Amino acid sequence: MAVLREIGAHYSPEKKGTVFTVWAPKAKHVEVLLHKPEPIQVPLQREAMGYWTALSEFANPGTRYTIMLDEETERPDPASHFQPDGVHKASAVLDHTSFSWTDKKWKNLPLHQYIIYELHVGTFTTEGTFEGIMERLPELKDLGVTAIELMPVAQFPGSRNWGYDGVLPFAVQNSYGGPEGLKKLVNACHEQGLAVVLDVVYNHMGPEGNYLHDFGPYFTDKYKTPWGMALNFDDNYSDAVRNYFFQNALMWFREYHIDALRLDAVHAIYDMGAKHFLQELQEHVQELEEQAGRDFILIAESDLNDVRLINPMDRGGYGLDAQWSDDFHHVLHAMVTGEQEGYYVGFGKPEQLAKVMKRAFVYDGLYSEHRHRTFGSSTEHNKAEQFVVCSQNHDQVGNRMLGERLSDLVDFKTLQVLAGLVILSPYLPMLFMGEEYGEMNPFLYFVSHGDEDLIEAVRKGRREEFKAFAWQGEAPDPQSKDTFNRSKLSRSYTSNTQQNQLREYYKRLLQLRKNSAALSKPDKDKVSARLDDHNMVLHLIHQTREPYLYCLFNLHDSPQSINLAQPEENIGSWKTILHSAAAEWGGPGSELPDMMEQKAAVVLPPKSVLILQQQ
Repeated sequence: MAVLREIGAHYSPEKKGTVFTVWAPKAKHVEVLLHKPEPIQVPLQREAMGYWTALSEFANPGTRYTIMLDEETERPDPASHFQPDGVHKASAVLDHTSFSWTDKKWKNLPLHQYIIYELHVGTFTTEGTFEGIMERLPELKDLGVTAIELMPVAQFPGSRNWGYDGVLPFAVQNSYGGPEGLKKLVNACHEQGLAVVLDVVYNHMGPEGNYLHDFGPYFTDKYKTPWGMALNFDDNYSDAVRNYFFQNALMWFREYHIDALRLDAVHAIYDMGAKHFLQELQEHVQELEEQAGRDFILIAESDLNDVRLINPMDRGGYGLDAQWSDDFHHVLHAMVTGEQEGYYVGFGKPEQLAKVMKRAFVYDGLYSEHRHRTFGSSTEHNKAEQFVVCSQNHDQVGNRMLGERLSDLVDFKTLQVLAGLVILSPYLPMLFMGEEYGEMNPFLYFVSHGDEDLIEAVRKGRREEFKAFAWQGEAPDPQSKDTFNRSKLSRSYTSNTQQNQLREYYKRLLQLRKNSAALSKPDKDKVSARLDDHNMVLHLIHQTREPYLYCLFNLHDSPQSINLAQPEENIGSWKTILHSAAAEWGGPGSELPDMMEQKAAVVLPPKSVLILQQQ
C-alpha cells in the first residue's frame, strides 16, 4: 500500500500558517498567489514525484488564493476545500479544526441496519441547501429511514446540477452551504441517529472548470468513459492521481464525519495494475478505521454484476462493503410498466422476481440479450447486506426523457406492492426522495453551465441518449431554471389523503423491517422465494429467526386464490400483521381472518401485499 502525500492547503494553528502542496510534475515554476489587499507571491519548492510545497504565515482561514504555473497560468487549487465564488475563481483556505462537533458518542450503524433515503440537496427542499435538509430531519426520522444518501456535493459549475459534473472533488458546493453547511448537516443527522452516505465520483470529471490538465496527467487516453476522458489510475504518473482520490475519500470520513461513501459507476474506473484502485482505497480506509476507532463503509455502484467488488481480499476481491443491484430494479420496473426497451431488454420475466429475491442478480453468468454476451457472477457466497436495492433512484427516474417517477407510471396499489418488494427483501432497501408518498413532480436532468457550446452539446447528448427507448415527447431543456424548479419536491402528502396513506404504509413497512426478528438481519440463504407465474403471486418466507415472516405479493390485477406454502418445519399458525388492502392504507378493507393455519386457502385482492407472522 502506497504512502499517502498530503495535498491542497492545510492551515495549522501550531505552525501559525498554511502549508500548500500542489502536484505539477511537468511545471518548471509553481507559486501560490495570495489574494490580499496587497497580493503576496509564495514560491513553492519542488520535491520528489512532482510535488511542490511551502509554508506561508500570511495565509489564514478565509484567505483567497490561486496557483500560478510557470508564471503564466493561474488556476484554482485542484485540491481546494472551498470555492466561495465558484469553479473559475480563487480558492479559500479552510480550518477544519474550528468546527465544534457534538457527535463524539455517535457510532456508525452496522451495515445491515442501513435503510437509505437518497436525496438531491438542491431539489429536496425549497431552499435547496444543507440547512433546508436539517429542518426536514425529524420528518425523515419519523418515516423510519436510518441513513440519508446525498447525491454528489463536490463543487460543480453554476448552482444547478445533479452533481456528477463536479470538477473540484475536495470542495463542498458553495450554493448548498459550503463546508460549514455540510458539517452542520452531518452533525445534526448524527444527533437524530441517522447515518450519512455521500455519493462521490472517481470515474470522470465534469467538462466546465476542469483545470486538472494544466497541472499534470490526471487523465489517460488508454480508455474512454461515457462522460469523456478516463482518469489515470494505471498509466505513467498514476501514483499521484491515485493519491489525489485516496486523500479525497479519507477527507470525507475524517473532516466531515461521513459514515459511508457511494462510489459512482466503478465500472468506469479503469485500472489494469497489479492492485486495483478500489482495493487500495479499501486498504486506506481500513487503516483510517484503526486510527479513528470507528467504522466506515464503501458502497459501489456497478454495471458489472461482479462480486469481485465485495468479495474479501483473501478471496481475490476488492473488499468493498456493498454494491447496488441494478438487476433488482430492472426486474421490478419491467414487470410493472411493461417497458422492454434499452437496458430493460431481457427483464420483466416472472421467474426473475423470485431469483432476485434469492440471489440479488438475474444475470449471474447468463447470456444477456441487451449486452449480447454472457454476463455477471454468482452471489452464492455473499451476504444479503452486501446488496442495495430499490424500485427507483435518481438515475432510473432522471434519465427518462420526462423524468417520470413510478407514481406517474403505475397506479396506487402497484406502488404499495413495489414498496413491499423492496423493504421486505433480504437486501438493504433504498428509497428515492418523495417515493414514500408518491411525489408527482418529475425528477429531471438539469445543469447551469456557462459555456453556450457546452450547453448545446448537453442538449444534443440527452436527445441521443433517449433513442434506445420508445418514449414520446420533447426532452425538457437541461439548462432551464424551470427544469430545475419542476424537480423540487412538493410534499403534497400533507394535503393529499391517499399520499398520506401511502407514507403511513411505508412507515409501517419500515417499522417491520427494523423490529421484526426475521427481517432485522436477513440471511438470503434462509429466505424462501417462489412465484406462481400462472397467477403472479410471489411467496416470500423469511426464516432467519423466529418468529418467521410470510410475505405474499399479488402482482395480478385481479383477485387470486392461493394456498399458503408449507415451510420446511412445522411452525403452527400464522397471524396477519399487515394487509395493504386494509382501509387504513387506502384499500377497500380486509376480510381476511387474523389467524390462519398452515396450508390455509387465501384470496388475495388485486395488487396487494399480505404479511403474516409465525405464532
